[in-house]
Amino acid sequence: MSWLPAWLSPRDAAAHSAPERLTVPLFPLGTVLCPGGRLALKIFEQRYLDMAAACLKQQTPFGICLIARGKEVAEPGQTANIAEPHAIGTLAHFVEADMEQLGILLAKVRGGRRFRILTPQTQVDGLLRAEVEFLPEPAPAPIPEAWAGVVPLLRRVAADLGPERLPEPHAFDDAAWVGYRLTEIVPVQALAKQKLLELDDPLVRLEILHTYLAQRRLV
Repeated sequence: MSWLPAWLSPRDAAAHSAPERLTVPLFPLGTVLCPGGRLALKIFEQRYLDMAAACLKQQTPFGICLIARGKEVAEPGQTANIAEPHAIGTLAHFVEADMEQLGILLAKVRGGRRFRILTPQTQVDGLLRAEVEFLPEPAPAPIPEAWAGVVPLLRRVAADLGPERLPEPHAFDDAAWVGYRLTEIVPVQALAKQKLLELDDPLVRLEILHTYLAQRRLV
């Protein structure tokens, strides 16, 4: 397992030797979660509260996907699934969860492996479930000298965000980790972040991000 990115947890690492398909509940959102990233969630729809309760009890992940069509929040009294997700998303593992107010769950999740949706099905309560197949994650790769200017920028951003937003371990020498973190912080539309998430080659992702930042004289 030494080839696995250091920022994947042992739980995620074990998935690489497990069957490459899994059935998970899906949470379509208007944002993108990257592997190794952190995302704060405010969950209040009953179908997602039930999903979160089951995942927390069983210590299982769910899938976060960017919405392709539809709305993030159902209209009052509406139970049918209203959001069609993009085909590629990321497993989400609960890190924290707290219900300070009845019916509202505040949670933080960590991004695990990327996946592709194979067979989605909508439950009676409107929750979307799907069999997914995991996408390959490459072995850690060094950052080419031509694009090394993104690293000092990311270090500064990490220092500003602090460990709450960008917790350790950091991997500033890994092209995939740096690319995912830059994808999270660049001020572009969610669809652009989705396209970056979908790229299998971390060097291609890093080159695109470097070009974007260089055009704005940030590197």
